[in-house]
Parts: sequence; structure tokens; C-alpha cells
Amino acid sequence: MLFRKKIPHACAYCTYGGKVDDATVLCRKKGFVDASSRCHRFQYDPLRRVPPRTQVQDFSKYKDEDFSL
Repeated sequence: MLFRKKIPHACAYCTYGGKVDDATVLCRKKGFVDASSRCHRFQYDPLRRVPPRTQVQDFSKYKDEDFSL
């Protein structure tokens, strides 16, 4: 859920942070920090957060008869 109320704080999706690579964020307040770190200045930016990909369904276990009416 992208817009849920209780978001765990992480610099990877903070307003003040800019992504350098997968593990490092350049924060305007603290400088270079780890992407999973956090501080008291955290402001959530929903556009920086990438939701997890959905799992691809495996339909090979079904027969053609299961999909007909």
C-alpha cells in the first residue's frame, strides 16, 4: 500500500534525500547516509517509494476446462 498511515521511516523515500545508488542516499540535512537509516527530520514523499512487484501467477497447473463456462 503506497499511501498507508504508518510508513516505516527510511531515508530512501524521504523528501530531503536523493538517491545516489541502491544503498546510499544524499540527504540535504545529514549528507551521505545509508538508504535504510532514519532521522527526526523525516518527511514522507510517496513518489520516491517504489512498491514491491506483484508475483506472477503460475497458470500451468490449471487445465483448459477450468477456464471455460
